[in-house]
Amino acid sequence: MKKVQKTIILLFLVQICFGQNLNIINNEAILFSLKQKKDTIDFILVDTKTDEKKPIFLFCQGSLPMPLFIKPEKEDMWMFGGGITNFDINEIKKYYHLIVISMPKTPVIVNEKNLNESYCYIPSSNKPDEFDQEYVKSDYLENYEKRAKEVLKFLKKQKWVDNSKLIVAGHSQGSKVATVLTLNNKNVTHLGLFGANPFGRIDQRIREYRKKADIKEMTWEEADERTENTYQMLRDSYNIDKINKELDLIAWKSFSKPFINDWLQIKIPTYLAYGSHDIASELCDLVPLFYIQNSKTNLTYKRYPNLEHNFFEVDENGKANYDKEHWIEVMNEFVKWTIK
Repeated sequence: MKKVQKTIILLFLVQICFGQNLNIINNEAILFSLKQKKDTIDFILVDTKTDEKKPIFLFCQGSLPMPLFIKPEKEDMWMFGGGITNFDINEIKKYYHLIVISMPKTPVIVNEKNLNESYCYIPSSNKPDEFDQEYVKSDYLENYEKRAKEVLKFLKKQKWVDNSKLIVAGHSQGSKVATVLTLNNKNVTHLGLFGANPFGRIDQRIREYRKKADIKEMTWEEADERTENTYQMLRDSYNIDKINKELDLIAWKSFSKPFINDWLQIKIPTYLAYGSHDIASELCDLVPLFYIQNSKTNLTYKRYPNLEHNFFEVDENGKANYDKEHWIEVMNEFVKWTIK
């Protein structure tokens, strides 16, 4: 009982604090921080005020420890927000409060010198491929679900939130987080899956080896060897002694389970969007078959021709053209679908 009372008091104090003095970053977003025993859950509302009551649009970002804001050496700070700057943010804000949760054990604002070439947070600029070990230990599906649940629980109690509707969407790894959140939260009304892999994560490696052998980029003997190594890596991820030595195995185990069965349990409207040149989500072509076989009609799906995992166009060699991106088009179609 005392634990429950302490939690209520903490939430009350957080609400008072934010009500009196909003923590606005870069004149773009309001930062919220929920203190937990072993974690602080940071998240942003992409707005500078809370005077309008709207439903929540929670966007679950993809993998890797990317910050919400980046502070360059010489230029002004800019919002990254787990990729939401690729969206038409104003279009989303017409209808919803857009929320993004920071990656675990990752600073909200990171100096450019503490980012590697992929915009990932690295504690030491001398070790661009080494992530914070606390992040690596926290990088598993159940933890992302737990953190998001706390955020949604907090938001549900805010006066500026319209609880009649709740949109949860995710890209890539975030689609897995969005899936389990929806599966275990009856308040979610619409689910969006972008660049999702219905069969997990690790299967992508095996399909890549087969394709490379097919087009003679590697021999079948090499493909067999790499495939067997992948099988062994998954076996190792179920071995506690191996995990203690190789923390990366935690994420491989967590995110490699198939998600198609979870999708089939979900009853609310579900939207699936993916690029035709995205190997991670190419098996989405099979998803409608499962829905048909199970007499389910709650799936809307859209395959975008000649686009890759992040919805950039690809050239004749299959390489991404970063001058031709289509996230705005893809996300706006989803937003329209949610308000029909």
